[in-house]
Amino acid sequence: MQSQEIINRAVECLQCEAAAIESLIPRLDENFLRAVQLIRDCKGKIVVTGVGKSGHIGSKIAATLASTGTPAFFLNPLDAYHGDLGMLGSDDLVLAISYSGATEELLRFLPLIQAKRITIIGMSSNPSSLLAQYAAVHLNIAVEREAD
Repeated sequence: MQSQEIINRAVECLQCEAAAIESLIPRLDENFLRAVQLIRDCKGKIVVTGVGKSGHIGSKIAATLASTGTPAFFLNPLDAYHGDLGMLGSDDLVLAISYSGATEELLRFLPLIQAKRITIIGMSSNPSSLLAQYAAVHLNIAVEREAD
């Protein structure tokens, strides 16, 4: 690949990412406000969860929250089945991320969270997804095109 091709591809990638972020602006609605209020009012920890790429993004979100003074950590749903469910407390808040809203490993974990009466904020590209149905608040994170 030639130098100009590399630069052109980088420009295309950044433009795609910028468009994806800009497309979220109209979705700053009551759901977004409620999610912010839940996070602000959380007396416990923010527990972020997801699988695969969503899990990697969730891990970064948890690290960013923790670095700004909000008690937070990432919990892989698979680890919850092997003893880590005990890390969740009744004052905690769960931020569950799945682009499809149908990630099997995550969906099997959500009833365990609900049984502990822990509020769930869901993030997916599908407001009709099972994740959205489990969530007290759902944030639509759909993008028209990914930068790949």
